[in-house]
Amino acid sequence: MPGTFVTFEGGEGSGKSTQLARLEQRLREAGIVPLVTREPGGTPLGEGIRALLLDVGGPHAKSAATPSAVTEALLMVAARAELASRVLRPALAEGRVVLCDRYGDSTLAYQGGGRGLDGAMLASWNRAATAGLVPDLTLLFDLPPALGLARRATAAGTRNRLDLESEAFHTRVRERYLELAKAEPARFTVLDAAQPADTLAERVWSAVTARLPAGSTRG
Repeated sequence: MPGTFVTFEGGEGSGKSTQLARLEQRLREAGIVPLVTREPGGTPLGEGIRALLLDVGGPHAKSAATPSAVTEALLMVAARAELASRVLRPALAEGRVVLCDRYGDSTLAYQGGGRGLDGAMLASWNRAATAGLVPDLTLLFDLPPALGLARRATAAGTRNRLDLESEAFHTRVRERYLELAKAEPARFTVLDAAQPADTLAERVWSAVTARLPAGSTRG
């Protein structure tokens, strides 16, 4: 596709969402208007699934605590299928730069590494849901889980259900992320998320601008 698809991955408290927002602003200042979305979410159905799976204090809190690992994974993949067909592919076909907060690697890391589901099975679900749509660049914000969870505990805003998982769970998630990055070094850029935010932002900028084609949508 003529556009550029960049995904932001990492554990809880890694700062990826903050860095995505900083990148969006800098791209706009440079004359590039990106499409920004998130997973699960980005569509009405996806946002509903997000509330169902992650909310710990809202009307879906009770049901959010109970799904099996397979149910959780299937719902994540269903949200991804909707996002890929309705949002990602149309934007990329228009030549847009797309920034997505989480994508298929999150399912491989959280439901695969964290929950212990079969990685090959999850990868096949991802391929079916997205019709094989793979990011051009994946930025992995790597951080020791203890530090990330400590950040989340003191940060403003609502904690989600995954924040409440054990440190051992988050360690398995991190290990799987690093395995994925090692397996696809051409797609992944691993960033030390313990670096100062300004330093990290410069590394993000360098990694992303190196992938942008000359014809990126501007406006």
